[in-house]
Parts: sequence; structure tokens; C-alpha cells
Amino acid sequence: MKKRNPIIWADIPDVDVIRVDDTYYMVSTTMHTMPGGVIFRSYDLVNWEIASYVYDELEDTPGQRLDDQNGIYGAGMWAASIRYHEGEFYVVFVANDTRKTYLYRAENIEGPWRKSYIEGFYHDCSLYFEDGRAFLIFGGGDIRMVELKPDLSGPLPGGVDKVIVRDRENVGLRYEGSHFYKINGRYYLFNIHWLRTGSGRRVESCLFSDSLEGPYQTAAFEGVEGRTADGDFHGGNILDDDMGWHNQGVAQGGIVDTPDGDWYAMLFQDHGAVGRIPVLVPMKWVDGFPVLGEDGKVPLELDVPSTRPDYAYSPIVESDGFDYAPGEKLKKQWQWNHIPDNTLWSVTERPGWLRLRTGNVSPNFPCAKNSLTQRTVGPMCRVSVKVDASGLRDGDYAGLGALQSGYGLIAVTRENGKLYIVSLRRDMTVLDEHGRLPRRDRAPGAEIGRVELTGSLAEFAIYFNFDDGVDEACFYYRDERGFFRRLGDVLHMRYTLDHFMGYRAALTCFSTKEPGGCADFDDFDIKVFE
Repeated sequence: MKKRNPIIWADIPDVDVIRVDDTYYMVSTTMHTMPGGVIFRSYDLVNWEIASYVYDELEDTPGQRLDDQNGIYGAGMWAASIRYHEGEFYVVFVANDTRKTYLYRAENIEGPWRKSYIEGFYHDCSLYFEDGRAFLIFGGGDIRMVELKPDLSGPLPGGVDKVIVRDRENVGLRYEGSHFYKINGRYYLFNIHWLRTGSGRRVESCLFSDSLEGPYQTAAFEGVEGRTADGDFHGGNILDDDMGWHNQGVAQGGIVDTPDGDWYAMLFQDHGAVGRIPVLVPMKWVDGFPVLGEDGKVPLELDVPSTRPDYAYSPIVESDGFDYAPGEKLKKQWQWNHIPDNTLWSVTERPGWLRLRTGNVSPNFPCAKNSLTQRTVGPMCRVSVKVDASGLRDGDYAGLGALQSGYGLIAVTRENGKLYIVSLRRDMTVLDEHGRLPRRDRAPGAEIGRVELTGSLAEFAIYFNFDDGVDEACFYYRDERGFFRRLGDVLHMRYTLDHFMGYRAALTCFSTKEPGGCADFDDFDIKVFE
């Protein structure tokens, strides 16, 4: 049965993919969310489920704990490389707040994962093994190759350490996002770059060499003059297509073969406020060089055989009634916004409910500790939840939010002993010269709607519309007659680089005056509309 492309309409960027026997694994960037380093599993490259995370916490820093009231938005874990070598899984990535390179290893994809460091900082790196040696290929603009010590702890003294490709001509974003392979005796380097001329969008490129250290050149059959690493490159471009979606190019990711010998590239596309979403592209080999798509275009439908046709996948996002046994972990679909304080949340203190307590004073929703999040999904989705606000103190807020830099929140707040339902927004018009929102925003958000709450139980819903780049969200509460009513105007969502992540649906409880209050959440529900 044919499946549509993009294969998942949710924020799963910087993808890398491998196959081990009949199973495909894909890793993606998770930045400030915890647990992090998400790994997905599939048997057909189209349907995916969350298999594991490589860490619960990355580093115990004030930023990663959100104790500094800034957090690590736009930083954290970026662009991992996943490999399977001699019976062991490897995941390598950098964190842009700690400026460290992390290596995780496990015999089983579900862990336990062992953490170590690689000396140095290797942006968008690709891990490669050959004949008992190990290498990282990394960088932006200048793509470098460095040979590692046998224990992978850092560069090998006297080993390979050189620029293998330079990209300086006529491009906006120079080569980055490296993925490196040896196939049938030839070496291939896949990168993205962003052309200033022509289509003016991200494109996927590939260069090849018959020698590990180069020189690397473009394919002669493309009609592009090949150049060595000492020169500058116009291209080696193998895919320049936006699937008819707002001139957003499909590029950056890994390649993988099927057990039957077919090949695919798993790339991603910027898709507005929902984030960067994965796209599967058929690939074939012509004269030893990869050719992506069908007549240069990404197909809108795919028919990929499954290695386990009857397998039932767990969804990428999932509703939750919070009925957990003592010691049972939260569903894999949940991620905390930064490292949680585990003393301030529980699913057993009040059975069948998620309790969030306030342990500090937070100026606003993005600074709130212990916000629990899931991805939003296009083209449209609705998220709803019940909130018991009886435990709130004056100045507390508890509710359901659309989390990005320009956020929206519908919540209960207590003021002078009374409970109110309020709709809060962060002003999307206050942008700097780079089109980014200021990070040090200490305001609780602009209140754009308020009604008094009778009793202490509220029910909220957010409708997200990402269809064709509409990128709007509307916020609702259930009134006394049982009808949902909109509170406040439409939130015009915008993907901004200070968060560098698609909008998340978040359950939050925070204090602006005095810590110690709490709120309970139940019947979290998410529905996706095609």
C-alpha cells in the first residue's frame, strides 16, 4: 500500500539512518528536551516508532536544568551520527551549549547507553570505521576529516587531520550536515548547502573519491567540472526540489539500503511552525553515483516493502490518562522541557493524574521548570487536557501551551484568592535584526483574554493548523454548559531560531510569586487530522 510523503509531519530534524538485519533505526536532534537523543525504529522506512533515547540527562548544568532562567533553547544536542559496528551501536553528536562532543555506545538499541567524550568539537559529524580505524567527517564550509584514537577518546596523534572539501563559491549556507560512506570500494560525502542563485533554497549534494583522503569531486555525468579539495565547488548537487512547498528544499540526512538491495535517502524539509520534517527519497546508482528522486523530484507517494508486514507501530504522539503503576516510566512520546526536577512531579501521588508542583519562581512559560511536552503534528491536530487548579497559590499558572519562542498559553491562575482562566501570548512583533525574538524576556506574557472559573476544574484545548503554511493556533476552554469557547485571538505561530524547534504541546505549572503550589492534569488527548 502506498504511503504519502513527507512520511511524518512532525519535528524530526537532522536525521541519520542505518539498517541492522531487517530493522531500520533513525536518530534525530532533540536539543533542550529530555530525555534526549531520540532513536526511532521501522521495518519499512515509512512507519516509525520511538525505540529509545540515548540519555535521560545530558549534563547537570544550570542551563540544562533551566535554573538560569534562559535554558539551552537553540543549543543542546545537535545532528547525531548513528552507526552499528562489530555488534555495537554508536551515537555521536555535539552540544552547542557545553561545546563538547559526546559518544554513546550500547549493545542493544534500547540501552543501556554508555557515555563518554571525544576531545574536540565536531559540528555535524559523521562517524566512519575502516580496517580498525575510526574517523569523524565534520564542519561547515570546510569539511574536515580527523582520525580518532582506537578508544575514540580524541584525535589520533599523527593521524589524518585535513580538509577534504571546501565550499566557498556562490552559496549562502556552505556545505554542512556531513554523511560519509564507503560503498562498492568508493567513498561518498553527502552534504547540504544553500545556493544564493538558481532555486535559492537548500539542496543536497554528493562528492566522491576512490581514495579515503581524496581528492573528492563531483560526478562527470552531471556536466559539472569536478574539482579537488584544493578548489571551490559549485555543486555536486543531486537533489534540488521543494515538493511544491514554499521553496523549502529537501536536504540533509543519511542513506540506507533495503534487504532487497534498493536504496533510499532519509532527508528533511523545513515546514514552518511544525518544524523540520522527515522525507523519504528513492535513490538509484548511475555509473557509481547516487541519483535521487524520480526525474529529479521527490515522489509524493511511496510503496516500500516491509520486512515485518504485520508489525503494529506505537504512534509518535499519544494521548495519556496518566494511569501509571509505581515506578513505571512515562510514555516514550513525552519529553520534558529541559532536565526535570523529579521531586516536583508525580503520577502516583494522586493516582490517575499528573501532578506538577512549583519549586521556584518563574517569570513566564518558557522559563517554567517541569513543562511536559509532545510534538505537534500536521497538517492539523487538536490537543486537550483537564486541569484541577485547587492547589494553586496566588501568582501561579497551570495549563496547556503551544511552546516556542512566540508562545501561546491557556491556563488557570489564582489572583487574590480567586481562580481565572486566562490566555497569554508572547509578542511576536518584537524581533531583532536577525528576525529572532529576544531571549531575556522576563514578562509573564500579554494577557489577551480572561474569564472567572467556577469551581477548580478546567478543560482546555488547542487547535493547531499547519496546512499549507497557515501556522495558526486557537485556544479554547470548556464553559459551564459543556461547550468549548475560544479565548483570545488566533496565535500566528512562527518558527524562530532562538528555539530552533517546532511548536510543542506542553503541560505546565509555574509560579510568578511564591513556590509551593501545584496542579493536577488528566485526560491528555491528541488527535491528528489529515
